[in-house]
Amino acid sequence: MNLSDKALLVQLNISQWTARKYDKRVTQEVADSHGAQMGVGRYNKSLLPMNDYLDDVHKKATFIRTKYYENTLPWGIEGTQLLPSANYLNFMTNFRKEKNEWEYLVDKFLVMYDDLKDDARRMLPNGLYNDSDYPSEHDLRRKFKMDMAVFPVPTNDFRVAIGSEELSRIQQDVEQRVKQAQETAMQDVWQRLYDKVKHIAEKLADPTAIFRDTMVDNARELCSLLPRLNFADDPNLEALRHQVEQSLVKNHPDALRNDPDLRRDKAAEAKAIMDKMSVFMGGA
Repeated sequence: MNLSDKALLVQLNISQWTARKYDKRVTQEVADSHGAQMGVGRYNKSLLPMNDYLDDVHKKATFIRTKYYENTLPWGIEGTQLLPSANYLNFMTNFRKEKNEWEYLVDKFLVMYDDLKDDARRMLPNGLYNDSDYPSEHDLRRKFKMDMAVFPVPTNDFRVAIGSEELSRIQQDVEQRVKQAQETAMQDVWQRLYDKVKHIAEKLADPTAIFRDTMVDNARELCSLLPRLNFADDPNLEALRHQVEQSLVKNHPDALRNDPDLRRDKAAEAKAIMDKMSVFMGGA
């Protein structure tokens, strides 16, 4: 299988203002008051009062980052992930939608920025307010950026002027790294499904255990996503995903809570699926 035909590399970049600032003067005062040396602690002040405007921006960014990792697979370089081509259109459509919502929240915050600065001027005690800590609205807007960089998966096609022996070494190295990354990515797919099934098996096996609806809902969502992440077209993974979908996630959580016989049967089925998966995962 040529991985470059099956997947792309993606890199999510998010930058945003935290509204926090290291205060060297206060840090020194605290150190002096306790007879401590400078450097044993740091005082970081919050520049704005608690507010939903900036908090909503940060929460949306966290949500987008979470979805980024849910829809991609590890590549081996920090921040860079493998995006199976089958999941590209769905993922990028959702990303653009969420990015637009994030930008809308940024605009809402910027509209309120001057008012929040006035609140901070009144609320920060003992001269902690310093106007130079606050960027202008123009500079502040530039602190909020989000983009998704997309790259091809490396191949062994090097069109560069390198000696044949060195070129061969580089090609072999790249091929090995791509192969390892491919194996790691598929292990990650298997592990995601295994973890969901294990969670179901453990909760259902204990008649007194409490579980949330999300136990089933999250497994159902993963079953829906996995066909797009299975870039290697692994038939064993697909067969077990289908079994999880048909056997475990079709049951309503309330039915599992209220029917002891059903709960016991599904716990046994989940354990049997785990055992099958362990064979392909090398004894997970």
